[in-house]
Amino acid sequence: MALASASAPTAMVVCPHSLASTAGLTILQRGGNAVDAAIATQAALAVVYPHMTGLGGDGFWLGYQAESGELYGLNGSGRAGAGCDRTYFERQGLEAIPQRGPQAAITVPGGVAAWGDMHQRFGTLPWADLLQPAIALAADGYPVSATQAHWTEVNRDQLRAYGGGQNPFLPNGAVPAAGVQLINPPLAATLQRLAATGSQDFYQGEIAAQIIAHLAPLGGLLTKADLAAHRSTWVDPISTDYRGYRVCQLPPNTQGFTVLQMLNLLEEFDLPALGHGTADYYHLLVEVIKLAFADRDRWLGDPDFTDIPLAELISKPYGDRRRAELDMARAQHHTSPCLGGDTTYTAVVDSTGNAVSVIQSNYFDFGAAVVPPDLGFTLQNRGSLFSLEAGHPNALEPGKRPFHTLMPGLVLNGAGQPHLVLGTMGGEGQPQTQLAMLTRILDFGFDPQTAIDLPRWVWGRTWGEANTQLALENRIPTQVRQELERRGHGVTATPAWSEKMGHAHAIQIEPGKLQGGCDRRSDGAIASL
Repeated sequence: MALASASAPTAMVVCPHSLASTAGLTILQRGGNAVDAAIATQAALAVVYPHMTGLGGDGFWLGYQAESGELYGLNGSGRAGAGCDRTYFERQGLEAIPQRGPQAAITVPGGVAAWGDMHQRFGTLPWADLLQPAIALAADGYPVSATQAHWTEVNRDQLRAYGGGQNPFLPNGAVPAAGVQLINPPLAATLQRLAATGSQDFYQGEIAAQIIAHLAPLGGLLTKADLAAHRSTWVDPISTDYRGYRVCQLPPNTQGFTVLQMLNLLEEFDLPALGHGTADYYHLLVEVIKLAFADRDRWLGDPDFTDIPLAELISKPYGDRRRAELDMARAQHHTSPCLGGDTTYTAVVDSTGNAVSVIQSNYFDFGAAVVPPDLGFTLQNRGSLFSLEAGHPNALEPGKRPFHTLMPGLVLNGAGQPHLVLGTMGGEGQPQTQLAMLTRILDFGFDPQTAIDLPRWVWGRTWGEANTQLALENRIPTQVRQELERRGHGVTATPAWSEKMGHAHAIQIEPGKLQGGCDRRSDGAIASL
Protein backbone atom coordinates (compact mmCIF):
# COMPACT_ATOMS: atom_id res chain seq x y z
CA MET A 1 0.00 0.00 0.00
CA ALA A 2 1.38 3.41 -0.94
CA LEU A 3 0.48 6.81 0.49
CA ALA A 4 2.43 9.00 -1.89
CA SER A 5 2.27 11.93 -4.27
CA ALA A 6 2.59 11.44 -8.01
CA SER A 7 5.98 13.18 -8.11
CA ALA A 8 9.26 11.55 -7.16
CA PRO A 9 9.34 11.30 -3.36
CA THR A 10 11.89 13.28 -1.37
CA ALA A 11 11.03 11.82 2.04
CA MET A 12 9.55 8.49 3.07
CA VAL A 13 8.23 6.46 6.01
CA VAL A 14 7.70 2.69 5.89
CA CYS A 15 6.33 0.62 8.77
CA PRO A 16 3.91 -2.29 9.32
CA HIS A 17 0.71 -0.26 9.78
CA SER A 18 -0.64 2.36 7.39
CA LEU A 19 -1.98 4.65 10.16
CA ALA A 20 1.44 4.76 11.80
CA SER A 21 3.11 5.55 8.46
CA THR A 22 0.61 8.39 8.09
CA ALA A 23 1.53 9.65 11.57
CA GLY A 24 5.17 9.82 10.57
CA LEU A 25 4.33 11.49 7.27
CA THR A 26 2.30 14.12 9.13
CA ILE A 27 5.36 15.05 11.17
CA LEU A 28 7.49 15.33 8.02
CA GLN A 29 4.85 17.59 6.47
CA ARG A 30 5.01 19.83 9.53
CA GLY A 31 8.75 20.30 9.07
CA GLY A 32 10.03 17.54 11.34
CA ASN A 33 13.11 15.54 10.48
CA ALA A 34 13.55 11.76 10.18
CA VAL A 35 14.04 11.30 13.94
CA ASP A 36 10.89 13.30 14.72
CA ALA A 37 8.92 11.23 12.22
CA ALA A 38 10.31 7.95 13.55
CA ILE A 39 9.30 8.83 17.13
CA ALA A 40 5.78 9.71 15.99
CA THR A 41 5.60 6.48 14.00
CA GLN A 42 6.75 4.36 16.92
CA ALA A 43 4.24 6.03 19.24
CA ALA A 44 1.43 5.42 16.74
CA LEU A 45 2.46 1.79 16.34
CA ALA A 46 2.19 1.44 20.12
CA VAL A 47 -1.51 2.25 19.67
CA VAL A 48 -2.51 0.48 16.46
CA TYR A 49 -0.13 -2.53 16.63
CA PRO A 50 -0.19 -3.35 20.37
CA HIS A 51 0.30 -7.07 19.81
CA MET A 52 3.72 -6.39 18.28
CA THR A 53 5.05 -3.34 20.12
CA GLY A 54 4.25 -0.77 22.76
CA LEU A 55 5.41 1.47 25.56
CA GLY A 56 6.28 -1.59 27.63
CA GLY A 57 8.98 -2.82 25.22
CA ASP A 58 12.57 -2.14 24.18
CA GLY A 59 13.92 -0.30 21.13
CA PHE A 60 17.10 0.00 19.06
CA TRP A 61 18.00 2.91 16.79
CA LEU A 62 20.55 3.10 13.97
CA GLY A 63 20.81 6.30 12.00
CA TYR A 64 22.71 8.80 9.87
CA GLN A 65 22.77 12.59 10.24
CA ALA A 66 23.34 14.21 6.87
CA GLU A 67 24.65 17.58 8.07
CA SER A 68 27.47 16.07 10.13
CA GLY A 69 27.90 12.78 8.30
CA GLU A 70 27.50 11.07 11.68
CA LEU A 71 26.55 7.40 11.92
CA TYR A 72 25.13 6.61 15.36
CA GLY A 73 23.46 3.87 17.35
CA LEU A 74 21.28 3.84 20.45
CA ASN A 75 20.70 0.75 22.57
CA GLY A 76 17.31 1.24 24.19
CA SER A 77 17.04 -2.16 25.84
CA GLY A 78 16.34 -2.55 29.54
CA ARG A 79 18.26 -4.38 32.24
CA ALA A 80 17.11 -7.03 34.69
CA GLY A 81 16.03 -5.64 38.05
CA ALA A 82 18.47 -5.54 40.95
CA GLY A 83 16.49 -8.29 42.68
CA CYS A 84 16.23 -10.54 39.63
CA ASP A 85 18.65 -13.44 39.87
CA ARG A 86 18.69 -17.14 39.08
CA THR A 87 18.27 -18.28 42.67
CA TYR A 88 14.78 -16.77 42.83
CA PHE A 89 13.59 -19.04 40.02
CA GLU A 90 15.67 -22.02 41.11
CA ARG A 91 14.04 -21.96 44.55
CA GLN A 92 10.72 -22.43 42.78
CA GLY A 93 12.06 -25.50 41.01
CA LEU A 94 11.93 -23.80 37.60
CA GLU A 95 14.33 -24.70 34.79
CA ALA A 96 13.36 -21.65 32.76
CA ILE A 97 11.91 -18.21 33.40
CA PRO A 98 8.13 -18.15 32.79
CA GLN A 99 7.25 -16.71 29.38
CA ARG A 100 4.12 -14.90 30.54
CA GLY A 101 2.88 -13.10 33.62
CA PRO A 102 4.61 -10.83 36.14
CA GLN A 103 7.65 -13.09 36.54
CA ALA A 104 8.38 -12.67 32.83
CA ALA A 105 8.42 -8.86 33.18
CA ILE A 106 11.82 -8.71 34.84
CA THR A 107 13.59 -6.22 32.57
CA VAL A 108 12.93 -2.48 32.47
CA PRO A 109 11.16 -1.35 29.27
CA GLY A 110 13.66 0.86 27.46
CA GLY A 111 11.73 2.02 24.41
CA VAL A 112 10.23 5.23 25.80
CA ALA A 113 13.57 6.41 27.20
CA ALA A 114 15.08 5.88 23.74
CA TRP A 115 12.39 8.13 22.23
CA GLY A 116 13.31 10.86 24.68
CA ASP A 117 17.05 10.47 24.15
CA MET A 118 16.69 10.55 20.38
CA HIS A 119 14.53 13.66 20.54
CA GLN A 120 16.88 15.46 22.92
CA ARG A 121 19.86 14.86 20.66
CA PHE A 122 18.38 15.08 17.16
CA GLY A 123 14.76 16.25 17.30
CA THR A 124 13.58 19.55 15.83
CA LEU A 125 9.84 19.76 16.55
CA PRO A 126 8.54 20.04 20.13
CA TRP A 127 8.38 16.69 21.96
CA ALA A 128 4.66 16.99 22.69
CA ASP A 129 3.85 17.48 19.00
CA LEU A 130 5.36 14.10 18.13
CA LEU A 131 2.94 12.21 20.36
CA GLN A 132 -0.23 13.96 19.20
CA PRO A 133 -1.04 11.59 16.30
CA ALA A 134 -0.77 8.60 18.64
CA ILE A 135 -2.88 10.32 21.30
CA ALA A 136 -5.62 10.97 18.74
CA LEU A 137 -5.58 7.35 17.55
CA ALA A 138 -5.88 6.05 21.11
CA ALA A 139 -8.61 8.52 22.13
CA ASP A 140 -10.69 8.52 18.94
CA GLY A 141 -10.13 4.92 17.95
CA TYR A 142 -8.81 2.97 14.98
CA PRO A 143 -10.01 -0.08 13.02
CA VAL A 144 -8.59 -3.30 14.43
CA SER A 145 -6.31 -4.98 11.92
CA ALA A 146 -6.69 -8.63 10.99
CA THR A 147 -3.36 -9.40 12.64
CA GLN A 148 -4.35 -7.71 15.90
CA ALA A 149 -7.62 -9.66 15.93
CA HIS A 150 -5.75 -12.91 15.29
CA TRP A 151 -3.10 -12.41 17.96
CA THR A 152 -5.67 -11.20 20.47
CA GLU A 153 -7.59 -14.44 19.97
CA VAL A 154 -4.37 -16.44 20.38
CA ASN A 155 -3.57 -14.59 23.62
CA ARG A 156 -7.11 -14.21 24.95
CA ASP A 157 -6.61 -16.41 28.02
CA GLN A 158 -3.25 -14.80 28.87
CA LEU A 159 -4.69 -11.31 28.58
CA ARG A 160 -7.61 -12.30 30.79
CA ALA A 161 -5.30 -13.83 33.37
CA TYR A 162 -2.82 -10.93 33.61
CA GLY A 163 -4.54 -8.00 31.89
CA GLY A 164 -6.92 -6.86 34.60
CA GLY A 165 -10.67 -6.36 34.56
CA GLN A 166 -10.60 -3.20 32.38
CA ASN A 167 -8.31 -4.56 29.69
CA PRO A 168 -8.50 -2.24 26.65
CA PHE A 169 -7.45 -5.08 24.34
CA LEU A 170 -10.52 -7.11 25.32
CA PRO A 171 -13.36 -4.56 25.28
CA ASN A 172 -16.26 -5.91 27.34
CA GLY A 173 -14.13 -9.01 27.88
CA ALA A 174 -14.27 -10.08 24.22
CA VAL A 175 -11.81 -10.32 21.35
CA PRO A 176 -12.48 -7.44 18.94
CA ALA A 177 -13.17 -8.47 15.36
CA ALA A 178 -11.10 -7.13 12.48
CA GLY A 179 -12.45 -3.77 11.36
CA VAL A 180 -14.09 -2.92 14.69
CA GLN A 181 -13.26 0.57 15.94
CA LEU A 182 -11.18 0.23 19.10
CA ILE A 183 -10.42 3.03 21.54
CA ASN A 184 -7.82 2.90 24.30
CA PRO A 185 -8.51 5.80 26.69
CA PRO A 186 -5.93 4.63 29.29
CA LEU A 187 -3.19 4.65 26.66
CA ALA A 188 -4.34 8.05 25.41
CA ALA A 189 -4.00 9.38 28.96
CA THR A 190 -0.56 7.79 29.36
CA LEU A 191 0.67 9.31 26.10
CA GLN A 192 -0.82 12.67 27.08
CA ARG A 193 1.07 12.55 30.36
CA LEU A 194 4.31 11.70 28.52
CA ALA A 195 3.67 14.59 26.13
CA ALA A 196 3.24 17.00 29.06
CA THR A 197 5.96 15.76 31.39
CA GLY A 198 8.55 14.08 29.15
CA SER A 199 9.79 10.52 28.74
CA GLN A 200 11.30 10.35 32.24
CA ASP A 201 7.83 10.18 33.79
CA PHE A 202 7.82 6.58 32.62
CA TYR A 203 10.82 5.89 34.86
CA GLN A 204 10.63 8.37 37.73
CA GLY A 205 7.09 9.76 37.79
CA GLU A 206 3.46 8.73 38.06
CA ILE A 207 3.64 6.18 35.22
CA ALA A 208 6.54 4.41 36.95
CA ALA A 209 4.59 4.35 40.21
CA GLN A 210 1.57 2.79 38.52
CA ILE A 211 3.67 0.09 36.84
CA ILE A 212 5.23 -1.01 40.13
CA ALA A 213 1.98 -0.70 42.09
CA HIS A 214 0.45 -3.22 39.69
CA LEU A 215 3.43 -5.60 39.54
CA ALA A 216 4.26 -5.83 43.25
CA PRO A 217 1.05 -7.55 44.48
CA LEU A 218 1.32 -10.04 41.60
CA GLY A 219 4.81 -11.10 42.65
CA GLY A 220 6.67 -8.96 40.14
CA LEU A 221 10.37 -8.42 40.76
CA LEU A 222 10.94 -4.94 39.31
CA THR A 223 11.04 -1.97 41.70
CA LYS A 224 10.79 1.81 41.48
CA ALA A 225 14.56 1.94 41.87
CA ASP A 226 15.02 -0.32 38.85
CA LEU A 227 12.94 1.98 36.67
CA ALA A 228 14.63 5.12 37.99
CA ALA A 229 18.08 3.67 37.31
CA HIS A 230 17.40 2.94 33.63
CA ARG A 231 19.57 4.61 31.01
CA SER A 232 19.85 4.13 27.25
CA THR A 233 23.33 3.59 25.83
CA TRP A 234 24.81 5.38 22.82
CA VAL A 235 26.89 2.86 20.88
CA ASP A 236 29.19 2.83 17.87
CA PRO A 237 27.68 0.81 15.01
CA ILE A 238 29.64 -2.15 13.67
CA SER A 239 30.05 -2.90 9.97
CA THR A 240 31.60 -4.92 7.19
CA ASP A 241 32.27 -4.15 3.53
CA TYR A 242 30.26 -6.09 0.96
CA ARG A 243 30.17 -5.58 -2.81
CA GLY A 244 31.46 -2.01 -2.45
CA TYR A 245 28.96 -1.07 0.27
CA ARG A 246 29.32 -0.71 4.03
CA VAL A 247 26.69 -2.77 5.83
CA CYS A 248 26.04 -1.48 9.36
CA GLN A 249 24.47 -3.07 12.44
CA LEU A 250 24.42 -2.48 16.18
CA PRO A 251 26.80 -4.33 18.51
CA PRO A 252 25.73 -6.85 21.18
CA ASN A 253 23.51 -7.37 23.09
CA THR A 254 21.80 -7.57 19.66
CA GLN A 255 22.33 -10.37 17.14
CA GLY A 256 23.16 -7.85 14.39
CA PHE A 257 26.74 -9.11 14.03
CA THR A 258 25.41 -12.37 12.58
CA VAL A 259 24.45 -10.63 9.32
CA LEU A 260 27.96 -9.21 9.02
CA GLN A 261 29.38 -12.71 9.50
CA MET A 262 27.02 -14.08 6.86
CA LEU A 263 28.07 -11.46 4.33
CA ASN A 264 31.75 -12.16 5.00
CA LEU A 265 31.10 -15.84 4.33
CA LEU A 266 29.26 -15.06 1.09
CA GLU A 267 31.79 -12.57 -0.22
CA GLU A 268 33.83 -15.08 -2.23
CA PHE A 269 30.77 -16.59 -3.95
CA ASP A 270 29.42 -15.35 -7.28
CA LEU A 271 25.74 -15.30 -6.39
CA PRO A 272 24.47 -14.17 -9.82
CA ALA A 273 26.28 -17.18 -11.31
CA LEU A 274 24.47 -19.47 -8.85
CA GLY A 275 21.19 -17.85 -9.87
CA HIS A 276 18.51 -16.30 -7.71
CA GLY A 277 15.87 -18.69 -6.42
CA THR A 278 17.85 -21.82 -7.30
CA ALA A 279 18.54 -24.67 -4.91
CA ASP A 280 22.18 -23.50 -4.81
CA TYR A 281 21.06 -20.01 -3.72
CA TYR A 282 18.86 -21.21 -0.87
CA HIS A 283 21.30 -23.91 0.21
CA LEU A 284 24.25 -21.54 0.41
CA LEU A 285 22.41 -18.86 2.37
CA VAL A 286 20.97 -21.36 4.83
CA GLU A 287 24.41 -22.90 5.40
CA VAL A 288 26.07 -19.57 6.18
CA ILE A 289 23.17 -18.79 8.52
CA LYS A 290 23.90 -21.99 10.45
CA LEU A 291 27.57 -21.09 10.90
CA ALA A 292 26.79 -17.57 12.09
CA PHE A 293 24.10 -18.81 14.49
CA ALA A 294 26.52 -21.30 16.01
CA ASP A 295 28.83 -18.40 16.91
CA ARG A 296 25.92 -16.28 18.10
CA ASP A 297 24.67 -18.98 20.44
CA ARG A 298 28.15 -19.46 21.87
CA TRP A 299 28.92 -15.79 22.52
CA LEU A 300 25.95 -13.44 22.48
CA GLY A 301 25.01 -11.72 25.73
CA ASP A 302 25.44 -8.39 27.47
CA PRO A 303 29.00 -7.18 26.71
CA ASP A 304 29.12 -5.61 30.20
CA PHE A 305 29.00 -9.16 31.58
CA THR A 306 30.46 -11.31 28.78
CA ASP A 307 33.79 -10.90 26.99
CA ILE A 308 32.64 -11.27 23.36
CA PRO A 309 35.40 -11.53 20.71
CA LEU A 310 33.36 -9.29 18.42
CA ALA A 311 36.21 -7.88 16.34
CA GLU A 312 37.34 -11.38 15.42
CA LEU A 313 33.83 -12.70 14.76
CA ILE A 314 33.13 -10.02 12.14
CA SER A 315 36.63 -9.98 10.63
CA LYS A 316 37.37 -11.06 7.07
CA PRO A 317 40.05 -13.61 8.12
CA TYR A 318 37.58 -15.30 10.45
CA GLY A 319 35.05 -15.46 7.62
CA ASP A 320 37.71 -17.03 5.40
CA ARG A 321 38.38 -19.75 7.98
CA ARG A 322 34.72 -20.50 8.55
CA ARG A 323 33.97 -20.57 4.82
CA ALA A 324 36.01 -23.76 4.52
CA GLU A 325 33.28 -25.54 6.51
CA LEU A 326 30.65 -24.95 3.82
CA ASP A 327 29.63 -27.85 1.60
CA MET A 328 27.48 -27.05 -1.42
CA ALA A 329 26.41 -30.69 -1.71
CA ARG A 330 25.28 -31.44 1.84
CA ALA A 331 23.45 -29.62 4.63
CA GLN A 332 25.15 -29.16 8.00
CA HIS A 333 23.26 -30.21 11.11
CA HIS A 334 23.20 -27.69 13.95
CA THR A 335 20.60 -27.17 16.63
CA SER A 336 18.71 -23.91 17.05
CA PRO A 337 17.54 -22.33 20.32
CA CYS A 338 13.91 -21.47 20.97
CA LEU A 339 13.40 -17.76 20.34
CA GLY A 340 10.12 -15.96 19.73
CA GLY A 341 9.67 -12.52 18.29
CA ASP A 342 6.89 -9.99 17.79
CA THR A 343 8.23 -6.66 16.75
CA THR A 344 7.78 -3.60 14.55
CA TYR A 345 10.37 -2.16 12.19
CA THR A 346 10.32 1.41 10.81
CA ALA A 347 12.47 3.06 8.12
CA VAL A 348 12.47 6.84 7.63
CA VAL A 349 14.39 9.09 5.23
CA ASP A 350 13.80 12.86 5.14
CA SER A 351 14.37 15.41 2.40
CA THR A 352 17.73 16.52 3.80
CA GLY A 353 19.20 13.01 3.71
CA ASN A 354 18.81 11.99 7.33
CA ALA A 355 18.05 8.27 7.69
CA VAL A 356 16.65 6.32 10.64
CA SER A 357 16.37 2.57 11.10
CA VAL A 358 14.45 1.68 14.28
CA ILE A 359 12.96 -1.47 15.75
CA GLN A 360 10.86 -1.86 18.87
CA SER A 361 9.24 -4.92 20.42
CA ASN A 362 7.24 -6.54 23.20
CA TYR A 363 9.19 -9.78 22.49
CA PHE A 364 6.24 -12.24 22.37
CA ASP A 365 2.86 -11.15 21.02
CA PHE A 366 1.44 -8.89 23.77
CA GLY A 367 4.67 -9.48 25.71
CA ALA A 368 4.10 -10.73 29.25
CA ALA A 369 0.35 -10.03 28.80
CA VAL A 370 0.51 -7.90 31.96
CA VAL A 371 -1.49 -4.67 31.52
CA PRO A 372 -1.13 -2.17 34.39
CA PRO A 373 -4.56 -0.58 35.08
CA ASP A 374 -5.08 2.89 33.68
CA LEU A 375 -1.94 2.72 31.50
CA GLY A 376 -3.24 0.86 28.46
CA PHE A 377 -0.16 -1.12 27.39
CA THR A 378 1.41 -4.52 28.03
CA LEU A 379 4.80 -5.06 29.65
CA GLN A 380 7.40 -6.94 27.63
CA ASN A 381 8.58 -10.45 28.47
CA ARG A 382 12.07 -10.01 27.04
CA GLY A 383 13.57 -11.20 30.34
CA SER A 384 12.14 -14.68 29.78
CA LEU A 385 14.88 -15.14 27.19
CA PHE A 386 17.56 -15.19 29.92
CA SER A 387 19.11 -18.57 30.67
CA LEU A 388 19.13 -20.00 34.20
CA GLU A 389 22.29 -21.97 33.41
CA ALA A 390 25.32 -20.72 35.35
CA GLY A 391 28.13 -19.63 33.04
CA HIS A 392 25.89 -19.23 30.00
CA PRO A 393 26.66 -15.97 28.13
CA ASN A 394 22.98 -15.04 28.46
CA ALA A 395 22.57 -16.21 32.07
CA LEU A 396 20.30 -14.05 34.21
CA GLU A 397 22.11 -11.61 36.49
CA PRO A 398 20.88 -8.42 38.18
CA GLY A 399 21.42 -5.35 36.01
CA LYS A 400 22.12 -7.41 32.90
CA ARG A 401 20.62 -6.89 29.46
CA PRO A 402 19.38 -10.05 27.71
CA PHE A 403 20.30 -11.46 24.33
CA HIS A 404 18.27 -9.37 21.86
CA THR A 405 16.91 -10.41 18.49
CA LEU A 406 16.20 -6.79 17.49
CA MET A 407 18.54 -5.54 14.77
CA PRO A 408 17.90 -2.45 12.62
CA GLY A 409 20.04 -2.31 9.48
CA LEU A 410 21.62 0.45 7.40
CA VAL A 411 23.80 0.26 4.27
CA LEU A 412 26.14 3.08 3.19
CA ASN A 413 27.43 3.59 -0.34
CA GLY A 414 31.05 4.09 -1.33
CA ALA A 415 30.83 7.78 -0.42
CA GLY A 416 29.69 6.91 3.11
CA GLN A 417 26.10 8.05 2.58
CA PRO A 418 22.92 6.02 3.15
CA HIS A 419 21.98 3.67 0.33
CA LEU A 420 19.56 1.30 2.06
CA VAL A 421 17.57 1.40 5.30
CA LEU A 422 16.16 -2.02 6.16
CA GLY A 423 14.85 -4.32 8.83
CA THR A 424 12.14 -6.76 9.82
CA MET A 425 10.33 -8.33 12.70
CA GLY A 426 10.60 -12.08 13.22
CA GLY A 427 12.87 -13.09 16.10
CA GLU A 428 15.44 -15.54 14.77
CA GLY A 429 14.21 -14.84 11.28
CA GLN A 430 15.46 -11.23 11.39
CA PRO A 431 19.04 -11.87 10.22
CA GLN A 432 17.77 -14.41 7.69
CA THR A 433 15.32 -11.97 6.14
CA GLN A 434 17.89 -9.17 6.14
CA LEU A 435 20.29 -11.52 4.33
CA ALA A 436 17.63 -12.25 1.71
CA MET A 437 17.00 -8.54 1.19
CA LEU A 438 20.68 -7.62 1.07
CA THR A 439 21.62 -10.28 -1.48
CA ARG A 440 18.59 -9.58 -3.62
CA ILE A 441 19.26 -5.84 -3.73
CA LEU A 442 23.09 -5.69 -3.67
CA ASP A 443 23.91 -8.86 -5.66
CA PHE A 444 20.94 -9.24 -7.99
CA GLY A 445 19.81 -5.61 -8.36
CA PHE A 446 16.16 -6.11 -7.38
CA ASP A 447 14.28 -3.07 -6.16
CA PRO A 448 13.20 -3.13 -2.48
CA GLN A 449 9.59 -4.10 -3.13
CA THR A 450 10.56 -7.01 -5.35
CA ALA A 451 13.22 -8.13 -2.87
CA ILE A 452 10.56 -8.24 -0.15
CA ASP A 453 7.88 -9.86 -2.32
CA LEU A 454 10.03 -12.75 -3.54
CA PRO A 455 9.51 -16.03 -1.62
CA ARG A 456 11.31 -16.30 1.71
CA TRP A 457 12.45 -18.92 4.15
CA VAL A 458 13.34 -19.30 7.80
CA TRP A 459 15.64 -21.95 9.20
CA GLY A 460 15.28 -23.23 12.74
CA ARG A 461 12.96 -21.62 15.23
CA THR A 462 9.43 -21.16 13.91
CA TRP A 463 7.32 -18.99 16.18
CA GLY A 464 8.30 -20.41 19.55
CA GLU A 465 9.17 -23.97 18.54
CA ALA A 466 12.81 -25.07 18.56
CA ASN A 467 13.71 -27.21 15.55
CA THR A 468 16.17 -27.51 12.69
CA GLN A 469 13.63 -27.46 9.89
CA LEU A 470 13.91 -25.25 6.84
CA ALA A 471 10.52 -23.59 6.32
CA LEU A 472 9.99 -22.45 2.71
CA GLU A 473 7.06 -20.50 1.37
CA ASN A 474 5.19 -22.75 -1.04
CA ARG A 475 5.77 -20.29 -3.87
CA ILE A 476 9.28 -21.74 -4.09
CA PRO A 477 9.09 -24.36 -6.86
CA THR A 478 8.59 -28.00 -5.89
CA GLN A 479 11.75 -29.10 -7.71
CA VAL A 480 13.83 -26.64 -5.67
CA ARG A 481 12.33 -27.91 -2.42
CA GLN A 482 13.00 -31.49 -3.47
CA GLU A 483 16.64 -30.73 -4.30
CA LEU A 484 17.12 -29.12 -0.91
CA GLU A 485 15.67 -32.21 0.73
CA ARG A 486 18.09 -34.35 -1.28
CA ARG A 487 20.98 -32.30 0.14
CA GLY A 488 19.84 -33.09 3.67
CA HIS A 489 17.59 -30.14 4.60
CA GLY A 490 14.49 -30.94 6.62
CA VAL A 491 12.08 -29.00 4.41
CA THR A 492 8.58 -27.90 5.37
CA ALA A 493 6.26 -25.80 3.20
CA THR A 494 4.39 -22.77 4.57
CA PRO A 495 1.58 -20.72 3.02
CA ALA A 496 2.53 -18.43 0.16
CA TRP A 497 2.72 -15.26 2.27
CA SER A 498 3.54 -16.64 5.69
CA GLU A 499 3.79 -14.27 8.67
CA LYS A 500 6.49 -16.63 9.95
CA MET A 501 8.79 -14.91 7.47
CA GLY A 502 8.46 -11.58 9.28
CA HIS A 503 7.36 -8.10 8.23
CA ALA A 504 10.23 -6.65 6.19
CA HIS A 505 10.49 -3.00 5.13
CA ALA A 506 13.13 -0.97 3.31
CA ILE A 507 13.96 2.35 1.69
CA GLN A 508 16.59 2.52 -1.05
CA ILE A 509 18.27 5.90 -1.57
CA GLU A 510 19.77 6.90 -4.89
CA PRO A 511 20.53 10.37 -6.30
CA GLY A 512 17.18 12.11 -6.73
CA LYS A 513 15.26 8.93 -6.06
CA LEU A 514 13.75 7.06 -3.11
CA GLN A 515 12.28 3.57 -3.51
CA GLY A 516 10.34 1.95 -0.70
CA GLY A 517 9.42 -1.63 -0.01
CA CYS A 518 6.60 -2.66 2.36
CA ASP A 519 5.80 -6.24 3.31
CA ARG A 520 2.33 -7.41 2.30
CA ARG A 521 2.54 -9.89 5.19
CA SER A 522 1.94 -6.84 7.41
CA ASP A 523 -0.73 -4.12 7.50
CA GLY A 524 1.82 -1.52 6.45
CA ALA A 525 2.18 1.25 3.93
CA ILE A 526 4.78 3.43 2.25
CA ALA A 527 4.08 7.09 3.03
CA SER A 528 6.05 9.73 1.14
CA LEU A 529 6.35 13.39 0.27
